[in-house]
This record gives sequence, C-alpha cells and structure tokens, in this order.
Amino acid sequence: MHDPLVLILVVEDDLLIQEAARSALMEGGFEADLSSSGEEAVALLEAQTANYRALITDINLQGRFTGWDVAKRARELNAEIPVIYMSGAAADQWHSHGVPNSLILQKPFAPAQVVTAVSQLLNQISPIPRE
Repeated sequence: MHDPLVLILVVEDDLLIQEAARSALMEGGFEADLSSSGEEAVALLEAQTANYRALITDINLQGRFTGWDVAKRARELNAEIPVIYMSGAAADQWHSHGVPNSLILQKPFAPAQVVTAVSQLLNQISPIPRE
C-alpha cells in the first residue's frame, strides 16, 4: 500500500477516462486531483507543486495548452516529477515532444496500467523527505 498522501494530478478532458483513471489510482492507494484543461492544470501545479507526486496528462486537450505544455511546465516547477502521457492519436510524437523519463499509455488502456505506470516512475525517484 502506498502512502495515502501520494497525490497525482490527472489532466484529461474526457470525463469517462478521467473518472476511470481516478478510480484506478484510488484502488491502487493513491489520491487524485482532476483537471479537464491544460490551463487549469498549470494553475494547480504552480499553486501547489510540492503536493503533487506525479502528473498524468492527456496530450490533446481543449484550450491553449497541450499535455506536452503541461508536462514541460510541471518539470520546470519540479525536475523530478514523474510524467505519464495518455493518448489515442499523438503517441508517435512522444519521442520528439515528451519530457525525459516519462511514459506513454496508448488509449484505450486498462485502468491497472495507470497504477503500474505511476508506481514504476515513483520507484525511480528519491523518496519523499520526512520531517
């Protein structure tokens, strides 16, 4: 079981996929904040970067910011934050646009793949400092 304070930001404009990811993360022992736009996600990251342990983002979002933009901003704020991209159409662009040490989940994916991807990336970074 994971620390209950492991908060993951999920950025997805499809509410069914958003809810499937949230449910999978909760079943995997994580907490999830949900955002349906890149602009909202960047605002959340800028306001509370230290609270988020990972970012899961769709690539093709409504609005000005793509998932690529959200991930780049997240890494500017926290160089180690694990990033998982979700895409049905833009997966072939991951190598050229994705941030280093990220993963991509091709839609459709099984909910368990979300938890596996988050766990895999979290295990690669340093643990949360305890006070």
